[in-house]
Amino acid sequence: MSTPAGLGFGAAGIGNLFTEVGEEQAYEAVAAAWHRGIRYYDTAPHYGLGLSERRLGAALREHPREEYTISTKVGRRLEPTDAGGDDLANAFAVPATHHRVWDFTEDGIRRTLDASLERLGLDRVDVVYLHDPDEHAEAAFREGYPALEKLRAEGVVGAIGAGMNQTEMLTRFVRDTDVDVVLCAGRYTLLDHSALTDLLPAAVARGTAVVVGGAFNSGLLADPRPGATYDYARVPAELLDRALHLKSVADRHGTTLRAVALAFCAAHPAVTSVLVGARSAAEVHDCADQFTAEVPAALWQELRDTGSLPPGEPS
Repeated sequence: MSTPAGLGFGAAGIGNLFTEVGEEQAYEAVAAAWHRGIRYYDTAPHYGLGLSERRLGAALREHPREEYTISTKVGRRLEPTDAGGDDLANAFAVPATHHRVWDFTEDGIRRTLDASLERLGLDRVDVVYLHDPDEHAEAAFREGYPALEKLRAEGVVGAIGAGMNQTEMLTRFVRDTDVDVVLCAGRYTLLDHSALTDLLPAAVARGTAVVVGGAFNSGLLADPRPGATYDYARVPAELLDRALHLKSVADRHGTTLRAVALAFCAAHPAVTSVLVGARSAAEVHDCADQFTAEVPAALWQELRDTGSLPPGEPS
């Protein structure tokens, strides 16, 4: 019997994803996560050009290091720039003090990780992911993955993997390498079941852990309405209709769409953690409440019967 998946804190929001978040609000979001028993925290240099790592590290500094798990990512190296302006073209409301350089070389990965550790104020991280190597598959498998293997063998990091918004390459990592964990964002949700085709069966077969991100598909499944975002873009009408249908089913069964979305992600035996992005204490408390809410079996059966979920899902 598999261990139930836990709730994790995704720190892109406190890196000013889409909109500014104040220092106090960011600290309170992390403090609320700790208060609610969340012990896995995920960040990346990409999130706010390092702002997320700095804020997360500062907020966790008051807690014993051995009591939490932290992951960051490599593959996007930050280089200083004096171009000015902001970083909103990359979705972060921060000054454009740096620009991102794709770099999956061993030297680039070590330099990127060293910079992350400095921003976090730590001497080690528990998990390092190759971050979105979609257009860099050859470099990621030829150079990036072996570099992570070396870091793991040296004890610099505890576990290695890849984090992406697709399943095909993650499945290749699971089948063809010795990664410990993969982070799959947005491809195992109430609206997108594509991870069931390849990634999740492969992970079960290999015993590879799967962290699920994007349980709300960047907002639509948290609050389905015209103008909501789906995978960081304006939601198409057909997907909005599907989300509204799911919400009506949840309402009828006396629960919330947020609770159903989180429960679906957590139910698969390959999934060890479900990341939720939160930018305030209130959002953290809501996600924690929804994560522990009971979802009636009759709701799952109705969604299967109406074709909203595949037969036998959630597992």
